[in-house]
Amino acid sequence: MSIVIAVSKNGQTVMAADTQSNFGSRAMPRDNQFSSKIRRVGDALLGRTGWGIYENILDDVLAEGQPPDLGARPEVFRFFTEVWKTLRQRYSFVTDRSGRKDSPFGDMGGSFLIARPGVVFYVSPNLGVSEFRQYFAIGSGSDYALGALYQLYDGPDDAEQLARRAVETASALNVHCGGGVELIEL
Repeated sequence: MSIVIAVSKNGQTVMAADTQSNFGSRAMPRDNQFSSKIRRVGDALLGRTGWGIYENILDDVLAEGQPPDLGARPEVFRFFTEVWKTLRQRYSFVTDRSGRKDSPFGDMGGSFLIARPGVVFYVSPNLGVSEFRQYFAIGSGSDYALGALYQLYDGPDDAEQLARRAVETASALNVHCGGGVELIEL
């Protein structure tokens, strides 16, 4: 469980995440284990929540060739469609998680954020891609983070402070979020 936030304000775009990693009912201290939920992909930042194995899978997929261009909704959708195909073809341990036999869509078991200057893309578990101009949050603490961002966005804080405060809010109010704040600016 996690919180990942992307904020764009006044020409500044940042992504922030909590640093807590959970292993079942266990959470490890940051000085004993650290796993980044944010990575640079070309000119973009990519944040992830859901199964921890996505860190390994994304390492593997992104190690092949040039980083994808993630500058527009169609490009983001194409990239994650390819990730979906790769999951099915390359990793025999991946199962269908749609949860409904009559659903035409699969379930990635995780959500993703892409941040570019002035735009945030949300990739839902069923691969739908939505575009936001100011901010978005994913993960178990996202309701708290979005509430904080909604209330604070028009204030004097810059994108970095907004993202930090939203992660801290989610970490204070959601038992599955915690640790420190990892923050990366584009």
